[in-house]
Amino acid sequence: MTGCLIGVGVGPGDPDLLTVRADRIVRSASFVAYPAPDTGQSFARQIVDGLIPTGVREYPIVVPMRTDRFPAQEIYSAAARDLSAALESGTDVVVLCEGDPFFYGSFMYLFARLAERFPTEIVPGVSSLGAVAAAARQPLCARSDVLTIVPATLPEEDLRQRLAETDAAAIMKLGRHFPKVRRILDDLGLSDRAQYVAHASLPQQAVHALQGAPATAPYFSMVIVPGVDAFV
Repeated sequence: MTGCLIGVGVGPGDPDLLTVRADRIVRSASFVAYPAPDTGQSFARQIVDGLIPTGVREYPIVVPMRTDRFPAQEIYSAAARDLSAALESGTDVVVLCEGDPFFYGSFMYLFARLAERFPTEIVPGVSSLGAVAAAARQPLCARSDVLTIVPATLPEEDLRQRLAETDAAAIMKLGRHFPKVRRILDDLGLSDRAQYVAHASLPQQAVHALQGAPATAPYFSMVIVPGVDAFV
């Protein structure tokens, strides 16, 4: 009998935002895998650091955090081969994922490679989008508002078109693309109702009206543009 592949959403950063189910699964795990940068610690692992039992086998999936390598498909293919061996031996493999596994989550790359061969369970997590809206104390959309979620990594004209055609927006993965996002929102007349949030739910959380936001933004930051109905 093979083991089960379990993708666990560990939320946006604050351990208190783990679901009860995620907490239970992590505490009982014998094999834990997680994405990790090639420099520094794994954010997903840090979130559950106090929950992982002693003696657990850990498998960091080291992915270079550079635009020319991410997502590094060959790295996930190699990880899938290694995790297959554990699953075939009957070991359940818990894969940690920041936020929610299927909302821009790294777990989806393993799911695509392994789910047809092994029993698979998905444990939803609190997404960064929910954490950002809560941090900004601002509803995103209401009534018939249409919400569009876009990565800031899109080409400028594509991003401009999508933002021009929606009622409300969440712009993720800011980082070095933040100046482009600000320029587009200024041009579209949306800056006055936009909110900037960095490191939502963490001690270093920062919340600003976009017009008062810092000049640079970390990768774990987002701009939300609430729909007009959300202010009523």
